[in-house]
Amino acid sequence: MMSTASSYLSELTRLLSAMEISDLAAENLSLDQGGGVALDLIRETKMAKAKAVVVGNGGSAAIASHMQNDLCKAVKMRSIVFTEQSLLTALANDDGYQTAYETLMNLWADAQDLLIAISSSGRSENILRCAGAARKAGCRIITLSGFAPDNPLRSLGDVNFYVRSDSYGHVELAHAALSQFLTDALKDE
Repeated sequence: MMSTASSYLSELTRLLSAMEISDLAAENLSLDQGGGVALDLIRETKMAKAKAVVVGNGGSAAIASHMQNDLCKAVKMRSIVFTEQSLLTALANDDGYQTAYETLMNLWADAQDLLIAISSSGRSENILRCAGAARKAGCRIITLSGFAPDNPLRSLGDVNFYVRSDSYGHVELAHAALSQFLTDALKDE
């Protein structure tokens, strides 16, 4: 447990600097290379008039919602989230939460779309199934994960950002900072 603000924020700074990035072929990329790949994927999606789908659970859903807002408003591209309460709860109740995002991805995904999948653990079944449906539909994928280095989400994206920490707060803050960088970097283009 971190007992001071300076120790907590120092750890966040360390984790941001040590973020591990890889591509679909499991090749390691620098933070700037990975950021460049992610920016290019978002740019290409916008230029193709395709859409970004941003998904997460809990705190990651809040990050996804914020990112979707910035993609629409600041980047001026089509973007959606799958967190509409009545639909999400109906799907979860009737079919199980593990398939809810997959069902929606199958409904909404078009080739050339981009999935941005955010999961602190990288093990959320609904996010993993959504990524599988996105890949099957011909979408490109950006992943943001943390916790264990062998989490399955970490290997599913065209570019994968991984934060080596078991602290939800640190992982979510790193993901929020990265998503904010991506939208800020594109807003003036």
